[in-house]
Amino acid sequence: MKVGFFFWPYTVELCETMARYADDYGYDGIGIADTPGNAMDPWVASALVARLNKTSEISICVSNFVTRQPAVSAAAIASLGLLAPGRTVLGIGAGHSGTKNLGAGKSTAQQMAEGVTLVRQLLRGEEVKIGGGVAQMPWVKTPSKVFMASSHPKGLEAAGRVADGVFINYGLQPANVKESEGVVTKSIAAAGRKPEDVEIWQIGAMDCTEDGNIAREKIGAMLAFIAGYIVSGKDPVTRGVPPEYRDAMIDLHKRYSTRPGAQNIQIVKELGLFDYLSKRIGVCGNPDDCFEQMMAAKKAGIKRIMFSVSVAANPAEAVKLFGEKVLPRVRAAS
Repeated sequence: MKVGFFFWPYTVELCETMARYADDYGYDGIGIADTPGNAMDPWVASALVARLNKTSEISICVSNFVTRQPAVSAAAIASLGLLAPGRTVLGIGAGHSGTKNLGAGKSTAQQMAEGVTLVRQLLRGEEVKIGGGVAQMPWVKTPSKVFMASSHPKGLEAAGRVADGVFINYGLQPANVKESEGVVTKSIAAAGRKPEDVEIWQIGAMDCTEDGNIAREKIGAMLAFIAGYIVSGKDPVTRGVPPEYRDAMIDLHKRYSTRPGAQNIQIVKELGLFDYLSKRIGVCGNPDDCFEQMMAAKKAGIKRIMFSVSVAANPAEAVKLFGEKVLPRVRAAS
C-alpha cells in the first residue's frame, strides 16, 4: 500500500519540514496544493521541497488549466523535474479553491483531457500547435507524469483514457472505491491501455494526534472541503450519499467555504454529517484509530492513498506522528 500526503504550503519552514518528514518516514509521495490566497505559490513551494526531499514523488496536487495554461504548466513541471528527475507529477483538476478563490470557472472533463494530452506531448519533446503558435520543449530529458484529479464519472473516464494516473476524490468505503475505480478501469480497457499504464490513487483527509479528540475536532474543516468536490453540481444520492443525508449535503455544498476555517467545522456538526463524512473520506484520531482505519481502507481495495493534511490541527505533527506510529504498522501489514 503506497501512502502520500499533500498540504497547503503556508511558510518556507513548513515546506522544508514536510520535505524532510516525507524522507524520514518513507512516504511514497508528497504533494503541494495550488490554492491562491490560502497559501504560497505551489511552484515556489514545490521547488523548495524538491531541493530537500530525496526519495518521494513530488506532486502538484492539484492545479488546473483555467488559471494556469497547459503549455505553461508543462514548462513548470518539466522545470521541477530538473530538481527531482523521475519523481515529479503534475496533477490537474477541473478547479476548486484554485479557481473559485479567483472568481473563475471550471474546466470540463473534455477540456482537461485535451490539456493533459497536450502537456504529455510537450513533455515527450513533441512539437505542438497551440492557437496560432507552436510550442516545443526539446530540453526535457525525463518526462514527468501527468495525473487527472476527479470525483465525477466523466473526469474519471477521461483520466483512464489519456492520463498517467488519477487522483480519485470520492470516498474510501468499499462501495465508493468499487464505483470510482470501476469507471477508471473500464475506461483504461476501452482505450486499449494496460492497467499498469494508469496509477490509481484515492484521496482522503488525515489528522493524527496523540489525543484523538483533537484530530476529530479539527478534521471537520477538511471533510467539508473534500465533500464539496463529491457533490458539486450533482444530486448527492447519485454520488453514493445515503438518502437520509441528501438534504444536509446539499446544504453543506451551499454554505461551505474554500477558505476552510472554524465555520466549516461548525457547519459539518450542525448538519449532523460528521460521522458519515469522517467514515467516508477521513482517517483521523490517535495512532491506533488511524491504523484501524487504514486497514479498513486496505480491505476496501485501496492500493495507493494520498492524504490531505492541509488544515489538520498541526499538519507537520500529523505527518510526523502518522509516520512514526502508523505507517510502519501499515507497511508490516502489507
